[in-house]
Amino acid sequence: MTATLTHRDRSVLRAVAAGRCEITGTALLVDGLCCTDQFIGRRLTSAGLISNTPGPAALTSAGYAALDQLAA
Repeated sequence: MTATLTHRDRSVLRAVAAGRCEITGTALLVDGLCCTDQFIGRRLTSAGLISNTPGPAALTSAGYAALDQLAA
């Protein structure tokens, strides 16, 4: 999965891990602002990397694994 992650995907995953993101409806907020890539939240939830429940965004186990692979 990490081979298909863009730089933006990786940055958003790091922001989610740092507790800086929130999911509201179909929008992903980063630091309280709408993400300029309107599809990134849906793309990362569809890939199973972040949870899709409204509220604070959270990495799934696959999301943590993707970040771990990037750090290696």
